[in-house]
Amino acid sequence: MLIFLRRKLAFLANPKTGTTAVELALKPKAEIVFGKSRKHLTARRYAVKVAPFLDDTFGVRPEAVAVMRDPVDQIASWFRYRSGDRLMGSELSTAGLDFDDFVRELVSEDPPARARIGSQFAFLTDGGGQVMAEHVIAYENQPLFRSFLSERLKTDLTLKPKNVSPPAPTRLSDDTLALLKSARAAEFDLYARIRDAGDHLVTRIG
Repeated sequence: MLIFLRRKLAFLANPKTGTTAVELALKPKAEIVFGKSRKHLTARRYAVKVAPFLDDTFGVRPEAVAVMRDPVDQIASWFRYRSGDRLMGSELSTAGLDFDDFVRELVSEDPPARARIGSQFAFLTDGGGQVMAEHVIAYENQPLFRSFLSERLKTDLTLKPKNVSPPAPTRLSDDTLALLKSARAAEFDLYARIRDAGDHLVTRIG
């Protein structure tokens, strides 16, 4: 997470949405940087804990912006990431696993460690459907996202791909896709809301 006090903006790092590239490009311009275990602080945590602290301490309550990715593509990114050499032999590795089986593990009642990846819905909302970031932009519309950041931060922005997941087949059967959409209906609905809002969902917080 990056906080730009002067520009009154906080960038929330939703996992597997290109956040490393954003952080590398904009970290020098941020007054506050949350790294390591706090890098992926959720929107709810920011709104409830961090934003009030910033307001009380600095007299600034930065708006939060985050990216949401197509749910299937974001899950596929997790699958590819965990298939890499650095996790080989660990309980998190997906090497040798079929993506269809991975998704079925993900939506099972007791997923193995490799299929515990959280959800974008949980990251972006209070758990009950209320979006907790003022701005959520579709990952697929990178020009819009870069334009938003450039305008708010008053800087030219060039993003270079970083931390790219290794390639792996990620096709889903129709049955498994239907199972995923049923199990994570709220996440798919939220993503549809963002696309229907022109790829930029604006929410009033507080």
